[in-house]
Amino acid sequence: MLHCHCRDCQQSSGGPFSSFVIVPSEAFKLLQGSPRFHSSPSHAGGKTHRGFCPDCGSPIVVNSDSAPQFAAIRTASLDDPSWFKLQMDVWTSDAHPWDQMNPALPKFEKYPQ
Repeated sequence: MLHCHCRDCQQSSGGPFSSFVIVPSEAFKLLQGSPRFHSSPSHAGGKTHRGFCPDCGSPIVVNSDSAPQFAAIRTASLDDPSWFKLQMDVWTSDAHPWDQMNPALPKFEKYPQ
């Protein structure tokens, strides 16, 4: 569970970061409907594919060519996001100076190692 502060996440979320729950791709299953995807180049190579609801536009999931084994679920899209417990901040190199991060959590300038 993380906040990603990269410029791509800032622009796609309209905020200073995007919040995600990262799960194995095979563990992610929508119970109804199919997301529409927008793809953009990824810093890790290949493309990042952002899935959103075709009816309301809400962001739902992100898949990446560089890490196809994972699905990044947008926390706010969950029916009950109250169980989200932030564990780290990634792409802090793109974070805004006014973005107040929890100093007790691990920070990664780019992707976690």
